[in-house]
Amino acid sequence: MTDPTALRRARLGLHGAFATSGFVMGAWAAALPGIDARLDLGEARLGTALLLVQLVGLGAMAVAGRVADRITSRRLLLWTAPATQLILIAPAIAPNYTTLLGAVVLYGIGVGLIEVGINAHSVELEQRYGRPIISAFHGLWSLGSAAAGAATSLLLGLGLGNQAILIAVAVASTILMALCTRPLLPPPGRDNTGGSSGTPLGTARIGAVLLTALFLLGAGGTLVESGAMDWANLHAANVLHADDALAPLSFTVFACAMTVFRLLGDPIRARLGPGRTLAWAGALAVAGFAGVIASGTAGGLALAWTGWILAGTGIAVMVPVVFSAVGQAGGAPSDVALMSMSGSAGLLIGPAAIGYLAEGTSLTIGLIVPAVLAVFLTVGGPLTMRRLARRAPHPEPVAAGAGAHV
Repeated sequence: MTDPTALRRARLGLHGAFATSGFVMGAWAAALPGIDARLDLGEARLGTALLLVQLVGLGAMAVAGRVADRITSRRLLLWTAPATQLILIAPAIAPNYTTLLGAVVLYGIGVGLIEVGINAHSVELEQRYGRPIISAFHGLWSLGSAAAGAATSLLLGLGLGNQAILIAVAVASTILMALCTRPLLPPPGRDNTGGSSGTPLGTARIGAVLLTALFLLGAGGTLVESGAMDWANLHAANVLHADDALAPLSFTVFACAMTVFRLLGDPIRARLGPGRTLAWAGALAVAGFAGVIASGTAGGLALAWTGWILAGTGIAVMVPVVFSAVGQAGGAPSDVALMSMSGSAGLLIGPAAIGYLAEGTSLTIGLIVPAVLAVFLTVGGPLTMRRLARRAPHPEPVAAGAGAHV
């Protein structure tokens, strides 16, 4: 059994790693207008750079999963996590568009490595705790991202430039990530060099059918989330004709609801189980998008905000449940990497699917896409969880006191 103090230290370290990763992503997003203005990019070239981050990140995730299979997620993070934060300096100092493209390739590689590393390690830690703990990690990522946006706004208001902010974030997060990854643990049966000392956790291979089902659930959950991320404020402005001060609050209420319920999601899942959790989560998301869609004809902004709160509450636990299910089924880090890739795929497909449909019809019709996917998650999620439960191995017993809250 693992020393419970070591387990708690590893969990706290991973809390910090998720929050730091979210902060870096939030700082990158907040700096995009400044990068756009400094290099005079325009929407098309900026869009190309952002697409490149996603595509390179997808490739890096596939490689990172295989590497983690061989050397463990702990060593993957120890070797790469601090450096992936420092990479943020590259787009900050890029002097022109061509250099920026090279910088975002490096940044995309960093995004892929860190996502696989922290998600794979969260799955391993949850198996050792013997109870749900993954949702809180994602909640801290969201908090880190929101904090970065607020900090960037404050520092810009104080007169600090975008470049200086990004460089400061890169240096500080590199140090923080190095500290946070130190207490992480190798899986049971693996020594600290990544070598095997027995039967390691997470070497079972999940069947192709179940992996495909999990991939679709992960992609669907992220696509539903992107429906709010990309279109909530535009729906308020263009469909509901909200004024400039109120329109941005649509995404704010969604993000707040999602963050709160990610932080609360672990005890909910412990009580309901993964299948019922997904059923309730999907139902709330369906109800939320139905409210948003209906708000264009009746109810207005108040109904839309209620809908976004319901959608955020439901969406909050979808992706954490999918990651946890991989661990319950004994999946390897490369299976966790596939779930990370499903999230990126959802983010790539979602904006285009909703946008093209909205262009040909209306944004109200476009938002039917995430609503239908939420129905799919409500029905398909519990069925997939039941199939996985039949093949889930028994987790390692938790050391006495390891399950204590930290």
